[in-house]
Amino acid sequence: MSQPISEPSARRVSRRWPLISGGVALALVLALGAIVGLRANPYGFDAEWLEELVEHRSPLWNVPALVMSFLGGGWFGVFLVPIGVAVVLLIARKPWSAFYFVLASALSAGVVQLLKNLFARARPEEILVAADFGSFPSGHVANAATISVALAIILQRRWVWFAGAAWTVLMIFSRTYLGAHWLSDTIGGLLLGGAVAVFVWAPFALRLQKEWSPPAAPDSVSS
Repeated sequence: MSQPISEPSARRVSRRWPLISGGVALALVLALGAIVGLRANPYGFDAEWLEELVEHRSPLWNVPALVMSFLGGGWFGVFLVPIGVAVVLLIARKPWSAFYFVLASALSAGVVQLLKNLFARARPEEILVAADFGSFPSGHVANAATISVALAIILQRRWVWFAGAAWTVLMIFSRTYLGAHWLSDTIGGLLLGGAVAVFVWAPFALRLQKEWSPPAAPDSVSS
């Protein structure tokens, strides 16, 4: 009969792949940022993607794009959403999940600002909204990816993964449609947001697993 896995072994297994995958994704973000930061002009696919979206701009599409922009950034997306989710988790008596979610969201936003100032990439000239300094990476997309991955990790539901993926893709379309970012900015944001959520998960993996595990049934007394 096989022996049960000890707690230290389970901890090593649960932490190894988040650290590796999150670290690789962060390295890719830094490499992509260095590449785009050294270029005077955007890549061909960046320019072609933006040109295609600009040609199809209309009042009909402006409204949902602006709504997505509001929901995904600023005080609403960066502060209210993480705090609101954390409050719900605390009410549900999941304090470790609440702490993990807020920490991942805050760290993601902080790293985004650090990289924006580090790479100092100019935004597209066709921008339709007011935006802060630095185009790479997209803070809205990073925030969407962090929230989506963190919630999927916490809730462990397949529909959360699909909903989060759809939300993040819509955010990519919104930010590039509005001319706030080049397509490569949103790719960087996607990698960064997911990487932070997974990386921060590593030290909390065991606690989250225990927090969401059903209580153990009492041992039955044999007759």
